[in-house]
Amino acid sequence: MLVATEEKTPEYWYGIADRIAAKIGETAAAHDRDGSFVAENYDLLRESGLIGAAVPVELGGDGMDHATLCCVVRRIGRACGSTALAFSMHCHQVAVAAWRWQHMQAPTDGLLRRVAAENLVLVSSGGSDWLQGAGTATKVEGGFRIDARKVFSSGCQAGSLLMTSAVYDDPEAGATVLHFAIPFSAEGVTILDTWDTMGMRGTGSHDVELKAVFVTDAAVSGRRPQGKWHPLFHIISMIAFPLIYSAYLGVAEGARDAALEMARKKPANAGLVSLTGEMQNAVWTAETALTAMIATAATAQPGPETTSRVMTGRTVAGRAAIRTVELALEVGGGGAFYRKSPIERAFRDIQGARFHPLQEPAQLELAGRLALGLDIDG
Repeated sequence: MLVATEEKTPEYWYGIADRIAAKIGETAAAHDRDGSFVAENYDLLRESGLIGAAVPVELGGDGMDHATLCCVVRRIGRACGSTALAFSMHCHQVAVAAWRWQHMQAPTDGLLRRVAAENLVLVSSGGSDWLQGAGTATKVEGGFRIDARKVFSSGCQAGSLLMTSAVYDDPEAGATVLHFAIPFSAEGVTILDTWDTMGMRGTGSHDVELKAVFVTDAAVSGRRPQGKWHPLFHIISMIAFPLIYSAYLGVAEGARDAALEMARKKPANAGLVSLTGEMQNAVWTAETALTAMIATAATAQPGPETTSRVMTGRTVAGRAAIRTVELALEVGGGGAFYRKSPIERAFRDIQGARFHPLQEPAQLELAGRLALGLDIDG
């Protein structure tokens, strides 16, 4: 439990993250083997105060800054990629809401107060939605009927609110994406048992079915044109992706550390030394790219250029993290190929870095269009 008189510096939070990592590392292999959700790890996150730590102090939280939050996710990721990745999805919803409240005076204070006071876990449906949105919103008296199926809903089994959207065929504005939060306890919300994957098996990223779920007019927090870049998504890109890729860097570092431990027990030779050096270069590249992403989030203003810089970092960090774990397999040798090896699990977990927006072809298009002075909406 937290000590009330202890100053909550970054080092304080890093200590908590390291203690959690040591604990969850003991069960990571079992969750991976069974494909079971890391439910007890969420209990640790709640007990430690991490669920609401990034909520501003004025709203009842601890005011943890974005860079510290990224480092906490990264440290957890060294022990259990599934816990770090699922937690990063909650973290970015809180961090984006906090940024909007602090910098735009957006009315997100009610949500943030509840996260801090009630330990609410926010679940993102961004993997289902992105710019296009997914599902349908049908106008009914007093609000909308929502019908949708949201894939990649990481952490949904511990979730309090699904932060999601659906597309409304507005008779005047045309296809419009509506944003809103839905309690998992709401009528018509069902978690479908669909998450059976190569890696990140403990994230519980099941599909969530929304069947005739009623959302009031007042609960709609935002509207935007479908398929177009919107200021909200520049904020999300700037804040969310450093957190998400912190989880993957943690996985890569965990694999690197395990490979070094194995390699130090073997006779050194030129090949092993060279592979180890290449692995060190790869993890340095991932860390440097992530550091640039975090610095951008701290100093830049959201917009197309900022989004492109962060998404370039996402591609470079993701590639380098994947390469780090590939090399860790070689450095570790045949023992790393066994299912009991944390490197084998990391190899599967790290593949998830390929699939978050913007995937590399879309990121290259965004960077290229900006460089050529073209409209980013094509």
